[in-house]
Amino acid sequence: MTRTFDHLVAEAETVSVAGWDFSWLDGRATEQRPSWGYQRLMSERLARASAALDVQTGGGEVLAGAPKLPPLMAATEGWPPNVERATRLLHPLGVVVVADADEPPLPFGDEAFDLVVSRHPVAVRWDEIARVLRPGGTYLSQQVGPASVFELVEYFLGPQPEEVRRARHPDDARAAAEAAGLEITDLRSESLRTEFFDIGAVIYFLRKVVWMVPGFTVARYRDRLRELHDRIGAEGPFVAHTTRFLIEARKPG
Repeated sequence: MTRTFDHLVAEAETVSVAGWDFSWLDGRATEQRPSWGYQRLMSERLARASAALDVQTGGGEVLAGAPKLPPLMAATEGWPPNVERATRLLHPLGVVVVADADEPPLPFGDEAFDLVVSRHPVAVRWDEIARVLRPGGTYLSQQVGPASVFELVEYFLGPQPEEVRRARHPDDARAAAEAAGLEITDLRSESLRTEFFDIGAVIYFLRKVVWMVPGFTVARYRDRLRELHDRIGAEGPFVAHTTRFLIEARKPG
């Protein structure tokens, strides 16, 4: 039986959004995955590393999926609920989790790691990545690209200016990495189909990915949410496009 708007809203408003696990959306939303397989690439590099750092690990879910970790493995995270979650998940695997406010400098000495990884960092301090990498070390990251899920963003916020739509462009990441003295060894991007099957999925997503629609609350956007609920009921899933890019850089030496 089709659930009502009020039921879907109440459910999505109260479910926990801690961590970086999106399994609550199973059957309610889908996101096409990038062809390169970040988890596999990360795991391959971790298996060969002697000392590695995962920056902005979230709840530690991605790192915990690696079959083999290096002898020295550290992770940073800035959001307190995720620090607690990552600590519980990663400490039994031998990972040191460091609470870090994502402000420079990284809380490690120069040339501490031969590998730094990061999935969907909020921001990248390329000078700090270069500083903590050993000569010959590698940075591997999957990042959110420009205008990601902007069909949904602009549904609530209206058309965004070009400088906002272009933010997080992979060409800018390349330039910043090179300015920090790193050599780009891989850079590729993809646009991926994303579908939301009910309004609860939209609410959960916007509560969890808080920078998409800053200040989002159900109360603030209730009329637009109801309009979107009716639209999904009449036309089917709301379709948006996620952008992702993979970047790998090496410190010369």
